Amino acid sequence: MTPQIGNVAEVVYATGVVEPTYWAKVSALQRKRIVALCHCEGKVVHKGDSVGQLEDAEERAALAEIEARLARLREDRQRLETLLNRNVATRTSYDDKVTQIREYEARVAAQRDRVADLVLKAPMDGIVLRRDGEVGEIAGIGNADVLLWIGQPRPLRIVAEVNEDDIVKIRPGQKVLLRHEGHLAGPLAATVGTITPKGDPLTKTFRVYLDLPDDTPLMIGMSIEANVVVREVLGALLVPAEALAESATVFRVENGRAQPAAVDVGIRGTRMVEVRGGITGATKIVSPVRKDLTGGVRVRPRQIGAP
Repeated sequence: MTPQIGNVAEVVYATGVVEPTYWAKVSALQRKRIVALCHCEGKVVHKGDSVGQLEDAEERAALAEIEARLARLREDRQRLETLLNRNVATRTSYDDKVTQIREYEARVAAQRDRVADLVLKAPMDGIVLRRDGEVGEIAGIGNADVLLWIGQPRPLRIVAEVNEDDIVKIRPGQKVLLRHEGHLAGPLAATVGTITPKGDPLTKTFRVYLDLPDDTPLMIGMSIEANVVVREVLGALLVPAEALAESATVFRVENGRAQPAAVDVGIRGTRMVEVRGGITGATKIVSPVRKDLTGGVRVRPRQIGAP
């Protein structure tokens, strides 16, 4: 056979998940029972909109107690101020009362913040992507206690994990070919966006963000296989992988005999290998190469499928 002319690419394999570029999680800051949660999946919300409520009876009772105490302290200050003007009370007792008032004002402000934290609000403009809580359940502060996912439906990106051995080949702007079992028409397109500078020493991977076009058919949450094209050669000289012997050698056919020829190997694929030198497109080579083949052995062409 003779080498073929074709296109070849070196790729880096990665896996990832589709997610919005801009999104946020809504979770509870305190472990409380859910008393209200909007049924708003797919609906538009704006930053600051109320999307849920946690039980707040205990916090409101504590707030009422502190506010009652603050009101009493303010009444006491009024009386002390009158007595101080009449030189009946001392300045020290009046200043102590003012200090207590300031202390309780701070307590009231802190308690009001605790009550406000029990109202779940949208952290950004967007749509509700997913609702994971139900009324009556206990919400908490764990990683699995996300109640609502809110984000922008476009643009989307893929959060991919790349092996640390291959991360040095990845650069922003490189073309990416995506594969998903639900899309069989052909590979989908993406582009390398950014690379997280620090890798994970446990999984030995780096996080890479792949930017998707606005017309992508992929949906949020899909699992994707990605091939990052790190080098591509058009019109390359290709030989079958089984035509290569050890030490990057092929056997060319000269006058009916096999003669070894060292070649410069480029990109290696599963089926074809790029040859950058040592033979030409007109060179006849032996394929597949037998392990016991030596130079000078007489060979003859055989039809594919023939015994």
